[in-house]
Amino acid sequence: MTRDDIRKLLWDAANSLRIHVDAATYKHPVLGLIFLKYVSDRFELRRRNLAKWARDPESEYFVGEDEAEYIIDDRDAYDEANVFWVPAEARWDYIRDNAKSPQIAKLLDEAMRAIERENDTLKGVLYKDFAKLELDAGVFGRLIDIFSKLTFDADDHHAQDVFGEVYEYFLGQFALKEGQKAGQFYTPRSVVQLMVEILAPWQGRIYDPCMGSGGMFVYSEKFVAAHEGRINNLSVYGQESNPATWRLACMNLAIRGIDYSFAKAADSLRNDQHPHLKADYVLTNPPFNVKEWGADALADDPRWQFGLPPANNANYAWLQHMYSKLNSNGRMGTVLANGSMTSNSGGEGEIRRAMIEQDVIECMVALPGQLFTNTQIPACLWFLTRNKAPHKSQDGEFTGDVTGKVLFIDCRKMGAEQISRTQVAFTQEELQKISGTYHNWRGSPWADGDYENEEGFCKSTTLEEIAEHGYALTPGRYVGASLDEDSDEEPFEEAFPRLMDSLEGQFAQGRALDSQIQANLRRLSDCD
Repeated sequence: MTRDDIRKLLWDAANSLRIHVDAATYKHPVLGLIFLKYVSDRFELRRRNLAKWARDPESEYFVGEDEAEYIIDDRDAYDEANVFWVPAEARWDYIRDNAKSPQIAKLLDEAMRAIERENDTLKGVLYKDFAKLELDAGVFGRLIDIFSKLTFDADDHHAQDVFGEVYEYFLGQFALKEGQKAGQFYTPRSVVQLMVEILAPWQGRIYDPCMGSGGMFVYSEKFVAAHEGRINNLSVYGQESNPATWRLACMNLAIRGIDYSFAKAADSLRNDQHPHLKADYVLTNPPFNVKEWGADALADDPRWQFGLPPANNANYAWLQHMYSKLNSNGRMGTVLANGSMTSNSGGEGEIRRAMIEQDVIECMVALPGQLFTNTQIPACLWFLTRNKAPHKSQDGEFTGDVTGKVLFIDCRKMGAEQISRTQVAFTQEELQKISGTYHNWRGSPWADGDYENEEGFCKSTTLEEIAEHGYALTPGRYVGASLDEDSDEEPFEEAFPRLMDSLEGQFAQGRALDSQIQANLRRLSDCD
């Protein structure tokens, strides 16, 4: 049975037990159980190995038979291997043996609390509301039976690989079930992978101000591992406004063995928890077109280097917040709604013009439809940088010179992998073509050839040409898309709310004017 088969078997079994509970609620206990199984299995493996090594004269842990129990219970021996300490009442064997107990929900809550007590980095992270769910105790018992089948062979691969893949697969499946609600915690895998492949976070600091369940960090770690780098050379800094989603991210990274130190959940625009951070990379997928983002209280914020963002849309607040976090050679990538590339509402056009003229925009990517589970609004990728001139990259090699240029890539005809009736994904070949095009254009250490413009797909464009096109950043306008494929008009899904806001403002002004006229008439009448 392949890993894909195992993941699907576990998901189908777990999902079949979802009775009168929606996916948004159900995912937390299910993912919590996966995490509990992971930390317990890792603990038991370490315990068995320590017991064996304590009796082996050739092992550094050798103490002899009489002292073996001391080594087994030495907390430092677990800490040095990045293994969480799991007290007896939280170990999977104990949970499994009591799976049929009518008190199993309470036992699970107590197990989670016990793990949090013993491990500072997990405090406030784990799910502890099993008993509050209106589910028959038998549901938890059957879930425990299902996840008891999730095992790993320590001689073949690390626990993080198996459990991490299962955790990620379940996140994706829950995202499909939740649809529009999923945007808070999940960015589709191929979108994250494309952003990571383009930014190539090899070493240094990586920041995500809307980290969701931590997918950007997970795929950055995968990139480093795939290129035989050192994971410890990458430091992660994240923030998330939703407490439940924040906990998903902490568990996701803990399963992967990625060190993290996230402050409690808070909004990055209103309550920046990393005010002095200067990162090498910023990767994120912020919520699209947010209205109430706190503009009034942040009017004088120094982050608005290119102009004050409009109060009714946070897109350009996010762009400038992220840019403010970059160090002198830092680069960033973000997902935004397509309207951000052309909108002139509330001064956005002037902000975009300033960004273009100050030469901070590196690459724009138009994405195909149906990539996301949570929105049908067309989306794009923005890549910004602090330094387009030749400079030494993170791995010590020099990049090329792209000063005064912007790369446009149109991927709207891609997304050949159909992963569900309503969702597509990039194939590996498509991902390699897109990211390879960027690296060849940038002259980065990851380049594998010379860059060439390709009609209908990519073009390296000067700032002067962009100015001639009214500072619009839609790739189709530059790469040679046909007129029916490209339009600088804001998509209806985004334009309609803006139009309604504008009309409401005009109506409000009319009502105020009418009230003033009526008041003036009354005063004139009184004078008579």
